[in-house]
Amino acid sequence: MSTTGRPPSLRVAVIGCGRVGAVLGAAFRAAGHEVVATSAVSDASLHRAAEMLPGVPVLPPAEVARSAEVVLLTVPDDELGDLTRSLGAEGAWNGGRLVIHTSGFHGCEVLAPVVEAGGDAIAMHPAMTFTGTARDLPRLLGIPMAVTASMGADLIAEALVLDLGGEPLPLSEEQRPRYHAALTHGANHLVTLVAQSQQILRHAGIEAPQQVLDGLLTAALTNALEHGDRALTGPVARGDVETVRAHLEVLSDESPDVGSSYRAMALATARRAAERHATPARSTRPMLDLLDPNGHEG
Repeated sequence: MSTTGRPPSLRVAVIGCGRVGAVLGAAFRAAGHEVVATSAVSDASLHRAAEMLPGVPVLPPAEVARSAEVVLLTVPDDELGDLTRSLGAEGAWNGGRLVIHTSGFHGCEVLAPVVEAGGDAIAMHPAMTFTGTARDLPRLLGIPMAVTASMGADLIAEALVLDLGGEPLPLSEEQRPRYHAALTHGANHLVTLVAQSQQILRHAGIEAPQQVLDGLLTAALTNALEHGDRALTGPVARGDVETVRAHLEVLSDESPDVGSSYRAMALATARRAAERHATPARSTRPMLDLLDPNGHEG
């Protein structure tokens, strides 16, 4: 296998035809590589395999691994270690394969059985969400992909990311959990935040809350990405303690998660604003007392 420049055409197999696996398998195929096998169990995975990887045989994981020189493991984080070890026990890694997983959390240590069998290991995480459909393919272009590679596999890892249209983002093993926490906090919790805002608006009698939130949230996200904390607006930034108090009162009859998350995010916002001296001094302590009556530590 070449370790310099653009990789040659490779035989690629996908274990776990979920949203990520189906799309990356299709992306490898579009880049000129041969996808020779995949594994799928659920009806949804079988459907994705048929839609995104037509003509590719669906086989048991060990057979999938043995069929290719490059094996893509796209399974949940907590299953990755056990799957890698069990496939190693079946001899699936014999022969020096290149194994790639797409977990943001794990680095290459979880693929130790692959390296012990004489292969190479790559952790390659695209910083995007996946629908599992063809709509994801153009979205891969220019997407940062956090890459951690076993010794000697750095260049091929970078070349494969470029082959998929992504941008390599080198990341050390020890920094992957922090990296993944950042992306999870931003992307996953954003979904909850938006869903809660929609819920509150519906309870206020607004039938199409997405129309109210679309422009506002899009602008807020753009401003936050460009300016960070300096993009903050609203009652906490202005020091409007009584407005925030009224918000907490009116949200008390929403589902419990709404009021608690509003308070937690408002408190985090108030603390960050206080550290930057971005709120009126007269309202800083009253705001913190309102949001955290048990003290301001942390």
